[in-house]
Amino acid sequence: MSSSSLPTVVLIVCQCMYAGVNLISRVALVHEMSSRVFVVYRQFIAFLLISPFACFTRRETQGYWYGWKSFWLIFLLSFLSVTLNQNLYFEGLYLATSSSASALGNLVPAITFIMAYTMGLEKVHLRSLRSMAKIVGTLFCVTGAITMALVKGPKLLNMEPINSVFRNMGEQENTWLLGILLLFGSSCCWSVGLILQVQIATCYPDHLSLTAWMCLLASIQSGILTVIFEPNSKANWKLNSSLEILCCLYAGLVSAVAFFGQIWCIARKGPFFSAMFNPLCAVVVTVLACTFLHEEMYIGRYFSCYIVG
Repeated sequence: MSSSSLPTVVLIVCQCMYAGVNLISRVALVHEMSSRVFVVYRQFIAFLLISPFACFTRRETQGYWYGWKSFWLIFLLSFLSVTLNQNLYFEGLYLATSSSASALGNLVPAITFIMAYTMGLEKVHLRSLRSMAKIVGTLFCVTGAITMALVKGPKLLNMEPINSVFRNMGEQENTWLLGILLLFGSSCCWSVGLILQVQIATCYPDHLSLTAWMCLLASIQSGILTVIFEPNSKANWKLNSSLEILCCLYAGLVSAVAFFGQIWCIARKGPFFSAMFNPLCAVVVTVLACTFLHEEMYIGRYFSCYIVG
């Protein structure tokens, strides 16, 4: 495998892993697992998994002190791209559906492209085929995301939810709309995080150590948010089933692997290249959610998958 194609393979694997987190988390959350507690456990498990490797690589750079500027940039990155992003995402995932959550992720390339162009990180030449492809692709992502999230049309597959919990959640239209808004906010936070990673990757080149710091800080930040918004009497810190334990372990593994892979790819290809792969997750989640979670498939959502794919 050539070095030029390696970032593409890494990002495809990351999106498939994110799709798995989306599906298994949806099942755990509708069975009354706290989304905020889930984020805390996910990030702390990710920190435990990646910190030994980060300590090993730090031996090669132990003579460097990156300074407080790097620390506060990492703190801000952790808060925006992990803590705030994931708390909004998983709360929106609980209130909406797996397909809607993955669909709104298609806005990330568009938002990232606009922000990167505004900040001079992406160049646009209207006579360039490459630039026109980026613009057209951005329009397709936005159109597909809006259609998948908001447009249903006739039912394509006549499937019923696998249990009454999924069925009742689908009937609460006001809750569903709130979930869509939360997911949109999550996409904005993710886009800002991708832009910040460009600057941080240049001043903090140790990607394993950076990933470990992000996971640790995000777990602390998420824990503080949980204590503030969910008093201890309401927050279910105890994992009551093997499903919840498996969900936290798998999500933590994905955070450790995918964060490192994404930072590595952004350092080489830029934020927009990484964001372009988000629609792949939407297609995978929509198909698997319809197959295994029995989420209803509609004509509008089917054609949206075709557009973003």
